Amino acid sequence: MTIVEMLGQSGVLTVMGMGTVFSFLVIVIITVTLMGKVVHALGADKDVTQPTPARPSAPQANSAAKTAAVTAAITAAVTEYQKNN
Repeated sequence: MTIVEMLGQSGVLTVMGMGTVFSFLVIVIITVTLMGKVVHALGADKDVTQPTPARPSAPQANSAAKTAAVTAAITAAVTEYQKNN
């Protein structure tokens, strides 16, 4: 077997291998696309969470107080850290 024959055979094997991989990827893409359409058609892609009940507006004021308390705590911690370092 000469070098030219070996190069020809390696070229054929390379093209066949790349064609096999390409064909497999095309099949995977088609399958995933079809499955996506089936799932969408069945309605299985919808989020089925229950809506939360409405809460009174009083916790918002409590939330603002908590935010102020957290801000004060962070400020105190940063000040203490700066004093020690």
